[in-house]
Formats: sequence, structure tokens, C-alpha cells
Amino acid sequence: MKILFVIPYPTGGAPSQRFRFEHYYPFLKENGIGYKVAPFWPAAAWKILYSPGKKIAKMMGLATGLIRRMLLLFQLPFFNFVYIHREATPIGPAWFEWFARFIFRKKIIYDFDDAIWIPAVSENNRAALRFRNFKKTGQICRWSYKVSVGNAFLGDYARNFNKNVIWMPTVVDTEHTHNRVQDQNTSKPNLGWTGTFSTLKFLDELIEVLKELEQEFDNSFMVIADKDPLLPLKNYRFIPWNRETEIADLLQFHIGIMPLTDDDLSRGKCGFKAIQYMALGIPAVVSSVGANKEIVKENETGFLCSTKNEWKASLSTLLSDHKLRIEMGKAARERIINRYSVLSTKQDFLELFK
Repeated sequence: MKILFVIPYPTGGAPSQRFRFEHYYPFLKENGIGYKVAPFWPAAAWKILYSPGKKIAKMMGLATGLIRRMLLLFQLPFFNFVYIHREATPIGPAWFEWFARFIFRKKIIYDFDDAIWIPAVSENNRAALRFRNFKKTGQICRWSYKVSVGNAFLGDYARNFNKNVIWMPTVVDTEHTHNRVQDQNTSKPNLGWTGTFSTLKFLDELIEVLKELEQEFDNSFMVIADKDPLLPLKNYRFIPWNRETEIADLLQFHIGIMPLTDDDLSRGKCGFKAIQYMALGIPAVVSSVGANKEIVKENETGFLCSTKNEWKASLSTLLSDHKLRIEMGKAARERIINRYSVLSTKQDFLELFK
């Protein structure tokens, strides 16, 4: 058996790829399954894709990607399955997927972890909105052999087009990367958030709560991201995201937060921040939205919040009780190992190709 992975970004960079399927590659080899990885964006273009300006370089990267996809058509006969993450091309119709399904008769495994059918683009690439085709998500679902989704909300959408929908959570490797546990014995616990520039906006709703907490407790608030939000907090620290130090940086948190707005875009999120926190023995305090309600067990592995009062009460409770943080952190890690880890889901991933 041979699998062609048709993906947007170079290997090892994008979180959605790293934590949805790239860590399963060794298990494919163990089972005698061959594979090829075919990213759309060249590495140089991927590095600047979400930066302001640099339109010519981005257009050159786009042109290179489209040529790559056209040449890739000639390789389709040599593969049994075509695994497509999000979309084969970022603009235009689903022509590559159509050729794969109807001309080359390939079994498509279609994977997505966001509500990608809802029109949304980066502020730095807003001009590209007119060339995007958000309706093709449903088309690709219809043409696929199986659809792999990251949460129940995405699954409900996919079932409008395909009955063979499989829940595959975004997971972490609790054996080799997320394999350490936070020491909660501290008199100065840190609150923390991690993510990308596109989700920094969700922190805005909690600024007043965070200001009140730093007046009442001896704590700091930390952000790990690719852009500094410059939060107006007294005890604030920004850590630039670095893959090499990602785990060590996260282990500076004693409590992890994940605020979201209650809308369809947020319901399409797969709760990965909470999964990362919990894997490291860090209690998660999250918005009671979408996948968060499945991942976090209320009063067991963290807290689910819907109002600012609930946010303040939950964070206050954890900031003042290190024994509760230890207890919740232990339960949180056990939940991730049993349900949201590479080892607990590897067989489910392999079953996609049967």
C-alpha cells in the first residue's frame, strides 16, 4: 500500500499537520505502508505567508505550488490512497481532488480540523479572499472515501455530504514530546496562553479579569505566540514561539487558559491548547464552547467558563490552591494519555486506510 499526503505546508511547521498526522508516519513504516508527502507551499513562501506585504514573493510561491500540484497528477497512478489535509490548493475550485477521484479513481481520505467552509482569511492576505472557494469543502467531502474530522461539530457538517465520517482528534505524543509534568508546588503560579497571531483576539475579553487577578494574587500572565499582543498587564511576559523550546516554555505555566467566542468558527476549533496544557499536568480553564466541553472535564481536569464571573472564580480557585492544581493536573494528563495521545489513536489512524 502507498499513500500520497497532499498537504498545504512543509513538513514539521504547521501545528495542524504536526499534531493531526505527521506523528503517525513512523507507524506507517512499521506496518509496511509506503508514503509520499507533497506540500503545496515552498518553505520560503510558507515562512512569509502570514506576514504583511511581500506580495510578489507570495505570488511566486503560489505559482510554484500550482505547478507542483499539476505535476503531482502524473504520480497519482502509483498510490492507493490520497490523504488530503484541508485542501489541495488554496485558491480556485477543487480540480485536483476531482481528478484524483473521477479520473484516477483514487480513494480520498479528507481531513480537516477547522470550520474551513466559513469565509475567513488572515488580515495580511485579505486580498486573496476573492480567489478562495469555501464551498469546495462540501464537494470534497462528497467525493471522499472517508472524511476525518477533529471534533463533533465538524463531523455534523461533513455528514451532510458523506456518511463515512471518522472522528480523529488532534493529539500529542505523550511518550516523546509532551512527556513531562508541571511541578505545581510554587507560591507564585503563572497563568498562560499559547497560540498564533490569528487567535490572539480571544484574549481581549479576559483583560479586565486578568487585571483584577494580578491585584489579588502574586501571579504572572504569560503568552507564547508568534506575535506579541502587548497586553496592558503589570506582570506580563511574552515568549516568542520556538519549536525547540516549546515544551519547556509551556512548563512555565501552572494554569492554561483558552478563551473563545461562541460562534461557528470557534465551534470548529479542536481544543488543542487545552490538550497541550493537560498533557503536561497543567489544569485547563477554557470557554464552554465546542470541543472544549468534551476535552475538559468540569471540576476534574479543569473548568469550563461562560461568563467573566466564572472565569474569575475558576482562576482564583486554582491560583489559591496548589493541591487542587496537582490533583487536576494528574487527572488531566491521564485523560490525554487515554484519549488524546498518539499511542491511544494510532490504530484509529491506520484504520482510515482500510
